[in-house]
Amino acid sequence: MLHRLNNINLYAPENHGICNILIAAGKIIAISKEPIAIDLNLLASDEDFTGKKVVPGIIDAHAHITGGGGEAGFKTKVPALNLSQYTKAGVTTVIGLLGTDDTTRNTSSVIAQVYALREEGLSAWCYTGGYHIPLSTLTDSVRKDMVHIEPIIGVGELAISDHRSSQPTFDEIARIAGDVHVAGIMTGKAGIVHFHLGDGSRKLDLIEKLLDETEIPARVLNPTHCNRNIPLFEQACELTKRGITIDVTAFPPTDSVEEYSAAESFRRYMKGKFDKEKFTISSDGGGCLPHFDEQGELLYLDYGRCTLLSDTLKELLDEGYKLEEVIAVFTSNVAKLLRLNNKGKLEVGKDADLIILDDDNKIESVMALGQWHQKNYKTIRFGGFEV
Repeated sequence: MLHRLNNINLYAPENHGICNILIAAGKIIAISKEPIAIDLNLLASDEDFTGKKVVPGIIDAHAHITGGGGEAGFKTKVPALNLSQYTKAGVTTVIGLLGTDDTTRNTSSVIAQVYALREEGLSAWCYTGGYHIPLSTLTDSVRKDMVHIEPIIGVGELAISDHRSSQPTFDEIARIAGDVHVAGIMTGKAGIVHFHLGDGSRKLDLIEKLLDETEIPARVLNPTHCNRNIPLFEQACELTKRGITIDVTAFPPTDSVEEYSAAESFRRYMKGKFDKEKFTISSDGGGCLPHFDEQGELLYLDYGRCTLLSDTLKELLDEGYKLEEVIAVFTSNVAKLLRLNNKGKLEVGKDADLIILDDDNKIESVMALGQWHQKNYKTIRFGGFEV
């Protein structure tokens, strides 16, 4: 099926001005300032977008695609997200993982959900392992998982500085990071360890020690939730100077003065003039977000929602930040880190994953792999158990 999108204001994420795009077989096959000539009988759709902004689809690099949680009993296990919960937020690519519960959920179930999302029209990959060591793997080997199982691109989310972690030692972490790096070299995959960061006082000390005492490249070490408290965020920003890409989470709004929202993290990161390509934002979608006291007792809990990504995008654009800078932290920066070569940019030959934004910076339409999922604010493609 061919789709022709005419008179779009293209951010790829660089601003290319008014362009026309032709899409076929899930790929962008032409971008032109001039009208694209083609037999109208071949077109499934041919629309004039009158200068509306078009950006790459969001890559959510941290989502609990099988559901997360369980920290307050079995009843708090969050169910798996439906297809439209991703696409309503503009997410066209998702990376699945396990968190605290890597016991009743496992790598096998994550891989199965990756395949399910792919069948429904979304692009999906995953990490092997979870919070704890020994890691929950499929083959009993991180390296074998990555080498032999196509969707697995690294390890995550491996917990450090958190009372729910397995309190990993430096040697354990170094061995895992080394295996991931070698597997990445062998396969061309991301080859990263995606670290969950808790509120522990050691913060990123283990990662700093890996940089100081091993030969593991900085790009392999990818901490997330770096905005959960201010000292952690400040340490994380400084580590980008050594080559690490940091990830912040679009947490639900709170009254806490101890953490930064994803939007505030972006503001401070940009103000600090750190490397713009070393910063990403993810959702923790489907994950349980518990808040504990100093004794590890649960105070209250919330859960992650992919829509907080699009909310963050809108908030920053409404403040006047440049679209090309803001959208990069959701798209091209993520694709570069994860070595997803067909994602993150709107260029000829790359996947046709895109978002149409309206004049109020809200998501109007979403296309994934050349198929419309959201159109004129309505869901037109649902997952198997949504209707």
